[in-house]
Amino acid sequence: MDENTMLPAPARRDGLNHVGVALPALVADASRRAQEEFFNFFAAEIANENTREHYMRDVARFAQWCDGRGFRLEQVSTIHLAAYREEIKRELAPTSVKRHFSALRRLFGWWVEKGVLERNPVREVRTEKVSRTEGKTPAFELEDMQQLFQSFDTESLIGLRDRALIGVMAFTFARVTAAVSLSVKDYYPQGRRSYLRLDEKGGKQREIPCHHQLEEYLDAYLEAAGIEKERDTPLFRSALGRTGKLSDRGISRTDAYHMVQRRVREAGIAGRFSCHSYRATGITNFLENGGLIEKAQWIAGHSDSRTTKLYDRRNLKASLDDIERIRF
Repeated sequence: MDENTMLPAPARRDGLNHVGVALPALVADASRRAQEEFFNFFAAEIANENTREHYMRDVARFAQWCDGRGFRLEQVSTIHLAAYREEIKRELAPTSVKRHFSALRRLFGWWVEKGVLERNPVREVRTEKVSRTEGKTPAFELEDMQQLFQSFDTESLIGLRDRALIGVMAFTFARVTAAVSLSVKDYYPQGRRSYLRLDEKGGKQREIPCHHQLEEYLDAYLEAAGIEKERDTPLFRSALGRTGKLSDRGISRTDAYHMVQRRVREAGIAGRFSCHSYRATGITNFLENGGLIEKAQWIAGHSDSRTTKLYDRRNLKASLDDIERIRF
């Protein structure tokens, strides 16, 4: 660590450090070293923002459970963790329990590696094996996607921005974090086509050729925004209140999520959808139209085609078609 690097100040019992970052009481009551390595774990070890947020919530929940029983960090044992597992199993899905313990196992393992603790009590606690052949993310029907894209006000700069952002997620299978992190320079011409350079989970970078429809959406947005030459600035920018204008700051993942919810409602589409729904929809549509699973895997940036198959909703549609065979 560089000698000029500032370490967090010791946490107070109220769980806040000197910059107001919340610390679970379990950690706030532990040694200064435990607190420092807690920050180091989340800053250095967990690179993905989504994973970091989930892990923080999972650790905070366990810490609250320990605090309610008067356990200190050095007292946490395998028996305690097994009891905690049985308790949360009554409330959470097996996948959530597994992620919960993955967060705890990695954090306690980090503390052991850094000499804060002597052993990792989480390592011996087993969780149920989770086997899935289909993911839970809902996908849009083809008609819904057409209806959604037709619903945008193309006379509005915000409408053009939102259409382009949703287009990126649908046509490139991009995660929302990768989409909102794009700079203007990440959309560039190469030969007769335009490409997007996406920074994805695990430090991967993908260069994806743009669908002609996505090119239209991005070109219309960039022309209206007038930011084509501002190459090092955010491609998708936050709105300035209700002025209809854009700020210099990039749109946040949270704002993108709320935008997606609002746009779906305004388009009159029923169902609960998220930013990830465009990823599932794009992959399903690609496969429905003859695309190969290996190509979908590459576009999505998955290391294993089994992960890509979790996004495939063709079997769900086949099941509905089978049900419609019933005649009364």
